[in-house]
Amino acid sequence: MAVFSGATIEGFAGRQALAPRSEQGLSRLAVDRLRRRHVGLRRTGPRFTDRLFFAVLPDAETAERIAERAAASRARHGLTGRLLKTGHFHVTLSTVHEGHGLPDADEIEGWMARAGGISMPSFRVGLDRLMSFANGALVLTGDDSTVGMEVLQQRLCDSLDDTPRPARRYTPHVTLLYDGRHIEAEPVEPIAWTVREVVLVHSLIGQTTLRHIARIPLS
Repeated sequence: MAVFSGATIEGFAGRQALAPRSEQGLSRLAVDRLRRRHVGLRRTGPRFTDRLFFAVLPDAETAERIAERAAASRARHGLTGRLLKTGHFHVTLSTVHEGHGLPDADEIEGWMARAGGISMPSFRVGLDRLMSFANGALVLTGDDSTVGMEVLQQRLCDSLDDTPRPARRYTPHVTLLYDGRHIEAEPVEPIAWTVREVVLVHSLIGQTTLRHIARIPLS
């Protein structure tokens, strides 16, 4: 059962009145395109202001450990990119909306209902590798230690899709910062935590603001 926290769906009603109806929601085809963009395809079109995505968040203690690791890695490699805020660390599972404003509450509730139907117990995830992505993101990721996250992401996408598809290309990771210098993959001391829920996150694009709309506990 989804647990709504902070700004609830109803709390977005005022903003919805300002957004053109044609931009409030996306077709399933558009959602599919957004997912493919998330795994590395180049973005095109107008600059959006709002994004909704499902994610896994580390607990507060783990987030602090990630922040310490990020600062140490930045100094060790001589990077100058700004560190992400500790409260913004997350592992993205699936982006369901990008646009000007948010979708209707009914559409958001539909995504929540589908995500809430996932059958998966809590599990441990470990991040034991530091590396740069092509877009300049310095990330923590892993190999065998992220299998549970890959399974969760696949089940979530299957739930969101009307027609389940083969496994998608997906690399679970936490972004630490962005920098022009590329760091080759290197092993690091693992940072692990127990994943107990999936969170629907609202990002105000370009404003470094994330809002947690709802939480779905794993079964």
